[in-house]
Amino acid sequence: MTKIIKQELIHRLADGHFISGQDIADELGVSRAAISKQIKLFADMGLDVFSVKGKGYKLSEPLDLLAKDKILAHFPVKADDIDLEVHSLIDSTNSFLLRKLPNQLSIGHTCVAEYQSAGRGRRGREWVSPFGANIYLSMYWPVEQGMAAAMGLNIVAALAVSDAINQLFGIKVQLKWPNDIYLDGVKLAGILIDLEGQPLETCHSVIGIGLNLNMPANVANKVDQPWTDLQQHVGRPINRNQLVATLIICLYKRLVEHAEHGLTDMVSAWQKQDFFFNKPVNLITGDKTLLGTCKGINSQGALLLESAGELKTIYGGEVSLRAGK
Repeated sequence: MTKIIKQELIHRLADGHFISGQDIADELGVSRAAISKQIKLFADMGLDVFSVKGKGYKLSEPLDLLAKDKILAHFPVKADDIDLEVHSLIDSTNSFLLRKLPNQLSIGHTCVAEYQSAGRGRRGREWVSPFGANIYLSMYWPVEQGMAAAMGLNIVAALAVSDAINQLFGIKVQLKWPNDIYLDGVKLAGILIDLEGQPLETCHSVIGIGLNLNMPANVANKVDQPWTDLQQHVGRPINRNQLVATLIICLYKRLVEHAEHGLTDMVSAWQKQDFFFNKPVNLITGDKTLLGTCKGINSQGALLLESAGELKTIYGGEVSLRAGK
């Protein structure tokens, strides 16, 4: 019932007009106090709601809510049969699809959400996910060649994000191995790949994309690293439904290319946008740090690191790449 109250309140508030807490309480058959309690929790979700006696509650700014029909309207061809789910409130788009593996998903099944209560980044970090502000998207994709072939999916997804942003806004982003998208030198988006399967069998992958779009000021201090959002770099309001559609199309296209040709044709595209290419870097693994120069990636999506006169190949795992001196 709590989730229903939240969703109904958000739906009523979205257009930016005042709503009556008492009227909604009567319609839902709950107490006025129950409505007030949920309104107070909205601040933790990144929603700025204020109240005026005699008028009710109002959002500081209207919300452009995601909707399946609005997203599909931006596809170049009729796409009514696409497996797309749009959720208001969810724990994590990746976790949601993982729970459906393998029999409840078809290739390209996509989940997007307005808010994640337990959004995840790499290495168990929290992905700050305020309501209705950013993009939280996950797609299911089977990799018939097995786990080894799935290794480069982070490269595929990052290039797809770059494709979508350049197509819609003419903005060139930078890519940072293994899973970050940068703009003007700070983080704009991240990729999270979850894999299930056996080495020699079809691998089930869930590809998650978190893209900062219009980060609310009241949650910005929760982000523990330098960041930017897309709205700061675009001179007009961003249509979130159009952006989601474009991300889905670009990701699907890149995944088909990967399935047919691997990363062979993507390595040069990555290198042109590689944030650290030919720059000194620190490769951090646990309490160990390896100094070197970034030399891009190979055709498996592994990092090429020139260190102590050798060209080392780093295949990911619990590693971080940082600027060196």
